[in-house]
Amino acid sequence: MKTENSNAASYRWTVGVLLGVGVLVNYFDRVNLSVSHDALVQTFGITPSVFGQLSAAYSWTYAACQLPTGVVLDAFGVRKVSLYSIAIWGIASIAAAFAPGVLLFFAARLLLGIGEAPTFPANAKAVGAWFPQHERSLATAIFDSAAKLANGIGVPLLGLLLLRVGWRMSFGFTAALSFAYLGLFALLYREPDRFTMRNVIHPTSETTEDAAAILAPPIPLARLLRERKVIGLAIGAGAYNYVFYLLLTWLPTYLAETLHISLRQSFLFTSMPWLVATACGFFIGGVLVDFLIRRGKDASTVRRSVLLIGTTCGLGLVGAAFAHDVVSALVPISIAIGGLSAASPICWSLPSLLVPNTSTGKVGGIMNFSNQLSAIAAPILTGYTVQATHNFTWAFGIAAAYLVIGVLSYAFLLGRIQPIDVRRALETSASMHSI
Repeated sequence: MKTENSNAASYRWTVGVLLGVGVLVNYFDRVNLSVSHDALVQTFGITPSVFGQLSAAYSWTYAACQLPTGVVLDAFGVRKVSLYSIAIWGIASIAAAFAPGVLLFFAARLLLGIGEAPTFPANAKAVGAWFPQHERSLATAIFDSAAKLANGIGVPLLGLLLLRVGWRMSFGFTAALSFAYLGLFALLYREPDRFTMRNVIHPTSETTEDAAAILAPPIPLARLLRERKVIGLAIGAGAYNYVFYLLLTWLPTYLAETLHISLRQSFLFTSMPWLVATACGFFIGGVLVDFLIRRGKDASTVRRSVLLIGTTCGLGLVGAAFAHDVVSALVPISIAIGGLSAASPICWSLPSLLVPNTSTGKVGGIMNFSNQLSAIAAPILTGYTVQATHNFTWAFGIAAAYLVIGVLSYAFLLGRIQPIDVRRALETSASMHSI
């Protein structure tokens, strides 16, 4: 049994790294658009508002697929759904590289949203299946921090590639990475069976609780949509993702236009806040949280503290609205995205902490649906406000207001981080059906 436990521990961390590599590749596809802003303007003659709509195109289909994706994941599992989704997002990158006009490029971004929709709910479900509770923050931080690392290394890498070979070859490069990851995922990822989950993955002290969670019947989607904790999680996560997508799609342009620096310089400077975000997400939201919980600290208090303090740090974004040089811009942006990134792994560990694994996909889908509504709104609202005001003051102010709502939802709706009463949820659902 000891060797079996050791093999399972080794494999589950292989799974954790595999999920992180997938998000890294996944976000290269997303970063590519913001890096290609000037090239697309020259090629297609688009305005800031059109670029905002183009940036949000992917999120329309991504959002529309979230709730169905959660149901499909809980029905068919991570491996089957992920293999199809990775193939689709690779095809979308190829389509973008060859798009002859802005409409077909727009269509390629819509297809990308369909392909990438299962990524984070699938990862949350995989972590819930393969990792015991005291390891889930770090396991989640691996793939969540990869999203920030993709921005940190992807913007300068893809930016320099674009300057050398053009935007079409840059999209072709990310397509090649996507298909390479498809082969890697097919080779390495397997679904855990019930014996593995009950007797190998989970320590003895957690066996009874986790076994019950594994065998629990799924909670209907309609019931989860009315659950207070799930609503609080969805609103807070949406506030985080608004800021994330504002910076993901507009940060290079903000630095270049507001601070009057070259595009090459903006690519390099853009990476700095994202590298800070990567470190904060991994070491605070992952390593520190799991360390404190293993040392006997109350798990809910630890996770809530990081969630609330980290999200509040996001309000530092307002300081960038009044920046007049690179340092005064990058410091508040780094504080904001660093704090939010520390909180983000907590968010993505919550689906597996609030409900049994039979319902994790649905909660991840609900949470990511809210995320993608923000991902749609952020680039579009930013594009319109920048075009109307010729600065980013209102854009950053709107993001800060949303963050205040997010902090309040975490504090008063999500409340203490503990499992939802499955029996009560199922009984409530059954009574609703009988009426």
